[in-house]
Amino acid sequence: MDTPISIGARLTQLAAERPGRPAVSDDHRTVTWRELDRRSNRIARGLEAAGVKLGDLVTIGLPNSVDFVEACYGLWKVGATPQPISYRLPAAEAEAVMDLAQTPILLAGDTIESSRPRYDVPALLALSDDDSPLPDRTAPIYKAPTSGGSTGRPKLILSGGPGVVSLEGETGPYRTRPDDVMVMPGPLYHNGPFTSGFGGLSRGAHLVVLPRFDAERTLEAVHRHRATWLYLVPTMMSRIWRLPEDVRAKYEVGSLETVWHLAAPCPPWLKEAWIGWLGPEVILELYAGTEAQAVTIITGTEWLEHRGSVGRVTVGEMQAFDANGVPLPAGEIGEIFMRRPADAPPSYQYRGATPRTLPGGWESLGDIGSFDADGYLYLADRRTDMILVGGSNVYPAEIESALDEHPLVQSSAVIGLPDEDLGSTIHAIVQPREGLSEADLREHLKGLLVPYKQPRTYEFVTENIRDDAGKVRRTQLREERLAARAPN
Repeated sequence: MDTPISIGARLTQLAAERPGRPAVSDDHRTVTWRELDRRSNRIARGLEAAGVKLGDLVTIGLPNSVDFVEACYGLWKVGATPQPISYRLPAAEAEAVMDLAQTPILLAGDTIESSRPRYDVPALLALSDDDSPLPDRTAPIYKAPTSGGSTGRPKLILSGGPGVVSLEGETGPYRTRPDDVMVMPGPLYHNGPFTSGFGGLSRGAHLVVLPRFDAERTLEAVHRHRATWLYLVPTMMSRIWRLPEDVRAKYEVGSLETVWHLAAPCPPWLKEAWIGWLGPEVILELYAGTEAQAVTIITGTEWLEHRGSVGRVTVGEMQAFDANGVPLPAGEIGEIFMRRPADAPPSYQYRGATPRTLPGGWESLGDIGSFDADGYLYLADRRTDMILVGGSNVYPAEIESALDEHPLVQSSAVIGLPDEDLGSTIHAIVQPREGLSEADLREHLKGLLVPYKQPRTYEFVTENIRDDAGKVRRTQLREERLAARAPN
């Protein structure tokens, strides 16, 4: 099938083709394709009773669960658009997002306060017991995830296309097949987990969602479900790899055929370890934005020949430009701009922000990097996070990668703080494991970084530095520390 049909109609097709097979599992239950189709019909009618209509953006603040998946399918069957947020989002930030979305209701539990009518899935099911088919509707906008980017100000990224499915080729962009078993420890409110998870479901794969990431529980889920497909970010990879060897050995992971990692830079030592563990053709990396203008992909085999690269462009175009908007040759670092294929419609629309552009249709996500002579992209960091130390450009991601090589570092973030002499100094924020000292880190970095790239100051913290999707807001971390320094 390559003629696009609505996401709701595709679910009904799958329910007819494989009614009793598992569609979605969480820690508490598994629903079959027939159950998912019928329950989403009831949810859709409940949504209509709650005032949701064709074309609405509806905010979802539910944790990873069968309920999250059912709610999205219910919205698509109404012709509405899922607008997912973290179920732990602070009230003020959640309200700012919902104001942008103009959502008529909030789909959430009691973790998010709102003046809007709030429903969870049981409440929607209570509004209708009719699970019969609905008239076929197509949401004008497929999805509308949020992004705070480097500014911390929320924006919505509205998909450029409608809520339809087109099954061209044997696999989708995330290489999912009808008989795959997908383990998803990433938060579905983030774009990568959302698009890959629902993309796999549209092909008939069985999606296993974990409520939150836990290193051992992820391996246990792969083992128990004989998973063939796994989504990770580098923070997750590090925590799995740091498990005691006897713990990792308890679980059979040989069923895995595809392991994607994305969303953040992966330290080369860590990627090499995973390639050695699971094999180079299993490990895949994708670089793109939620905006989806262009995409790079790299296999583990390619990476071993182009160590540190995020791959070659497979969709659209990418080019490094200097500060004056002049294209740069291979090997020179500049800001990476993207351009969608010439015959493609717009892939997104911002609500609450404007894109950074150059003439000719080029758009930037703010990343810095370079291409080699073979067309492989190497990312350095985000433009807004770069630190100028005594006239030299310092990229936080490089220092974080070196810090994270230390076995007692759980996670790290590097920011620049003002300095009268150098302009900025490097400050490292570290989430340690037991036994780590500042002296250990200073000794560790001596052989890895030139002196001007080594942190001047260190700060140890107990809370998570990165969110569930492996993202870090360095601008926010910097502002918090500057505010703490400011005189009362």
